[in-house]
Amino acid sequence: MLHQRRLSLALGLALALPVTFSGVAHADTPAAAPAGYPADYAKVVEGARKEGKIVIYSTTDSKAAESLIKDFSALYPAVKVEYNDMNSTEAYNRFISEAAAGGATADVMWSASMDLQVKLAAEGYALGYKSPEASHLPGWANWKDTAYGTTFEPAAIVYNKRLVAESEVPTTHAEFTQLLTSKQDKFKTKVTTYDIEKSGVGFSLMTYDLKYNPQFWDFAKAMGGVSARVQSSTGTMLERISSGENLIGYNILGPYALVRAKKDPSIGVAFTKDYNLVLSRVIFINKAAKNVNAAKLWVDYILSKRGQTIIANDAQLFAIRGDVTGATTSAELSKQLGAALKPMPVSTELLEYLDQKKRLDFLKQWKDATRK
Repeated sequence: MLHQRRLSLALGLALALPVTFSGVAHADTPAAAPAGYPADYAKVVEGARKEGKIVIYSTTDSKAAESLIKDFSALYPAVKVEYNDMNSTEAYNRFISEAAAGGATADVMWSASMDLQVKLAAEGYALGYKSPEASHLPGWANWKDTAYGTTFEPAAIVYNKRLVAESEVPTTHAEFTQLLTSKQDKFKTKVTTYDIEKSGVGFSLMTYDLKYNPQFWDFAKAMGGVSARVQSSTGTMLERISSGENLIGYNILGPYALVRAKKDPSIGVAFTKDYNLVLSRVIFINKAAKNVNAAKLWVDYILSKRGQTIIANDAQLFAIRGDVTGATTSAELSKQLGAALKPMPVSTELLEYLDQKKRLDFLKQWKDATRK
């Protein structure tokens, strides 16, 4: 989702209008296992045909997911896809509310808020399921054959190409700090990043910066020195950088920025060579899924080479599989940045700053450092 999220663990039911897709073939299409899958996978396909439906809660925009849903529906026309596109807080709160009430809820959860997804999985909401595609994922993207990373999305520096010289664009985090401290007048109120109190993705990225950047708090002070502007929406940041209201943005999700840059000559996108964080949208099957077979089909499809190729070339979210080729793939990004790429692992390591005290302490320290 372009609109990012408030990291609130309070219960609350946020209704979203689902988008429903279904295939055009007849519901009695014969069940078959995909090539290379275990022979008994045909039972999963047949089970999904009988269920006839899958319910997905996701933070991926319907527009970005549409090509995936259409292709899945072409493969499994008997399975109607009910796709609910919402922000991560809505997805989390709605899921746990419905699960607690014992009512109907998502069969599959697919969210960019990696920490909330792993939290749900670790608390027992996720079904243990070893996908036939699991061996094609990097080890860091698989938590106990239960929660899987599905994309390889680099954080990016985004800048206005008309107003920021190429020579000014930072190639490391130290250079970013130096830029802000040495050119305070130029960049005063002209820098933007996520509002880490409201954006779960922004908060996670910033806490991982703390792990990798030994001068992190100097960077925070430099952000305060230019009175950086914060937003909870990627779209808003890109719009303001394009217009020149802001000149440069930090930790913006690379895929969205690159899509915008293709049609907007004012937008430039850069990655950092000291380290560059990578986020992955996490997917899992609800342990109490009503349509468990259909859920398995969806997860396997998203992780498959076919699904990943569409994630790269149509959704443009960067494929995580190393055997998918193209500009928006982990393989291509690895050629550019190599060891500088630092994926945030799908693991309980993500839960460190969900601890309320640690979260509040970090936010207080950030506020103190960035205060003018």
